[in-house]
Amino acid sequence: MLFKLFYLFCLGVFILSNLVWDNNYVLAQNQVEQLQSEIKQRNDRLLEIQKEITKYETALTKVGSEKKTLQNAINKLELERKKIQADISYTNQSISYTDLQLSKLILEISETEKEIAINKEAISEIIRNLDQAGNVSLLETFLTYKHLSEFWSVTESLNNIRDSLSTKVKELVSLQTTLSDKQNITVKQRGELVNLKNQYSDQNEVLTNNKTEQAKLLSATKDKETNYQRILREQKAAKDIIEKEMREFESKLQFILDPSSIPTPGTAVFNWPLSKVIITQYFGGTEFAKRNAAVYGGRAYHPGIDMGTPTGSKIFAPLAGTVRATGNTDAVPGCYSWGKWTLIDHSNGLSTLYAHQSVISVVPGQHVATNEVIGYSGSTGYSTGPHLHLTVYAKNGVTVRRFNEIKAVTGCGPATTPVAATDAYLDPMLYLPTTGFTTSL
Repeated sequence: MLFKLFYLFCLGVFILSNLVWDNNYVLAQNQVEQLQSEIKQRNDRLLEIQKEITKYETALTKVGSEKKTLQNAINKLELERKKIQADISYTNQSISYTDLQLSKLILEISETEKEIAINKEAISEIIRNLDQAGNVSLLETFLTYKHLSEFWSVTESLNNIRDSLSTKVKELVSLQTTLSDKQNITVKQRGELVNLKNQYSDQNEVLTNNKTEQAKLLSATKDKETNYQRILREQKAAKDIIEKEMREFESKLQFILDPSSIPTPGTAVFNWPLSKVIITQYFGGTEFAKRNAAVYGGRAYHPGIDMGTPTGSKIFAPLAGTVRATGNTDAVPGCYSWGKWTLIDHSNGLSTLYAHQSVISVVPGQHVATNEVIGYSGSTGYSTGPHLHLTVYAKNGVTVRRFNEIKAVTGCGPATTPVAATDAYLDPMLYLPTTGFTTSL
């Protein structure tokens, strides 16, 4: 009789625990399905916006290849605005999408925790009663029954309960693993949400800069093509003077490159800093260098590579490092140089410069991880169109200085810039992947 009661009790524990969990599961599953439906809607909208962004990028590529006229410049700015607005919409939808995924995860975690609690309670009850049943010897149990078949039936039931207990324990271990995995994903999703909100803020700043740039353009040109062409000539002349003075200054700096302090040339230690790479100018030989060979001691002039990309494109750190400095040469009127720039030091003996940004997303002293967003592309400083300029230096050979330390005639005054000895400039292509890019030269 004792074993019959015990068997019925254990069976009741299993049935009751499963009924409680089943009711909770149905309610939770309905909520999960509703969230899943909303997540799908957000994802569909993201795909639609991505198509819009691609359309604007194609149009910007076409406009960028046309002759530089005032009307084309205005058209480009208007297209950029639409593309940036689409970027902002995409980020906004991504925030909602991630929020919904977090809600779904939190709900699933809560239900998993409840299921674990129910399993633990059921296991505890069964163990307690198995322990009590264990105080009765097998002989005493046998003598309780008149028929041998009844004894074997109860004994078999007891074995089944023990097997079920083993299954419950395995389920509990599996649930705890699932819980840990979902909690880790939740931490990652929360980090992604923070990044998206920062991205949303930065992209709105890109949009504001676009509107400011158009207003300045219209104000300076007074809507006349002749004024626009005159301004372009003046900017180029000023830029040429700054570059000439910079190279004369740098050619006098003393630096001996220790090959053992940097990676072996031809080793791809960096990732590409853009998601879509179109190289518009390589390191070295440019027309300006050919015309002014004596200024640079016969060395090629262009101190990096240029990658054409629409304003507002994300710039990724190609390798982990620490931000040494940031600057904005546009803060000083007439300083046609890098515009908004960022200098990052890497642990492998190299430093990288990112110039002509629309928005800088990092601060000096900040550690950045590989592929972390560090800014957004633009055409600040002297730029013939939106692009990212990348320079690679031997870290020990580059410093940050004020322009008035170089030569006062530049008119850049207190604006800062990275300065390096000629031998500290390295060809970025020697440290970047050999695939994953196209050229437009």
